Parts: sequence; C-alpha cells; structure tokens
Amino acid sequence: MLKLSEVQKQHLIIFTRYPEPGKTKTRLIPALGSVGAANLQQQMTEYTLLQVAELQKAIGVSVELRFAGGSLELMQDWLGWELLYASQGEGDLGTRMARSLVDAFRKNAEYVIIIGSDCPGVTSQILATAFQQLQTVDLVIGPAIDGGYYLIGVRRFIPELFDNIDWGTSQVLQQTIDIAAKLGVLSIYLPTLADVDRPEDLLIWQEVVQQSVYLQKTIE
Repeated sequence: MLKLSEVQKQHLIIFTRYPEPGKTKTRLIPALGSVGAANLQQQMTEYTLLQVAELQKAIGVSVELRFAGGSLELMQDWLGWELLYASQGEGDLGTRMARSLVDAFRKNAEYVIIIGSDCPGVTSQILATAFQQLQTVDLVIGPAIDGGYYLIGVRRFIPELFDNIDWGTSQVLQQTIDIAAKLGVLSIYLPTLADVDRPEDLLIWQEVVQQSVYLQKTIE
C-alpha cells in the first residue's frame, strides 16, 4: 500500500466532493432530491476508483484525491487510508488544479493527470492511454461533450492553461486549446466523452449501472 507521502512518477489526481446532501451535484437535485444527488456523487466517485484500481494493476501510478467539503477524517472513513488526500483549497477551478499540479511536481511526479469523478466513460484503458501519450507530448486533454474537458495531463507545469478560463462554460476546452496552440505546446486529444451534470445526463449513468455488477449491488 502507498504511504501518504509517496508520489510516484506517474501520478493521478481525482477532484471530487464529499457526498453531503444539498452540497453536491446540486444541478441534479431537482431530478433526484438532495439525498439522491449525494448518493450519485458517492457512487460515481467509487466507480471512478474502481477504474483506477484496474489501472494500478497494469501500471505503476499513485492516486490522490483532492476533495471539497467534508474533512480528511470523513474522506478516509469513506474511501480508506491507502490513498493520498488533500483539500482542494480556495480559488476557482483553475487555481485549485494549478495548486494540485505544483504540489505533485514538487513531490517528484513526472507525469500528472487530473480527472473529476463525474465522467463514467473514464475507464482504466482511457487513463492508461493518457499516461502512455504523456511520454511523448506535454499536454493530453480529454474533451467533454459540454465544451469542457474531463481529463488534463501534463509533464510540466504550464500555468497559462489555468488562467483566464471561463470555468463552468462551454468555452473551457476551446480556450485551453487556443492557449496551448499560442504557447506551442504539443498536445494530444483523447476521445470525447460526456459528464453527468444535468438531469438529461442521467441516462448515461443508468447505462453504466446496468453494465456494472458492483454498482447494482451497491444500489440494492
């Protein structure tokens, strides 16, 4: 098991939120209720970690959860003591992602990928591909259907990618691509996937549940 201080050369950061009703997946509360939305947050985070566990069977990678809400103790009680944990801290999404990358590179990581917990299409194969591609380029991006991205991976810290971005809008991906092009950053793009953020996205998750014995048992 990893010690809390261990960061490997290949490092995966998962941005997530403690599943407290009323404070997570708020755009889904009209469809699911506050408890239902929190339960979905819990299930999607656990599903993401299932994919990460499969990834760790194939390649050496350390895993860190950057969390909002809750506390370190609540996160460890929920997801165990084997993972690295850190609070996302203050600031907009760009500031929080930049902070996590700086911390990882300071701890001698060489290839760092950030994902969220709201894109069930992020499989162990997608993650393995992303780490493989980072061996040859400085930037790997997983485009999301809504105009954002579900994954960003770098092998050096590029602060401009996280500044002056209209986070939470359909412009995020294009703005990031434009900045990378302006800087001459060599990039590779993964398949486009869908996040589960709005009521109309719930069908995506339902399909995943139907295909996952683990999730069916959890929900039952």
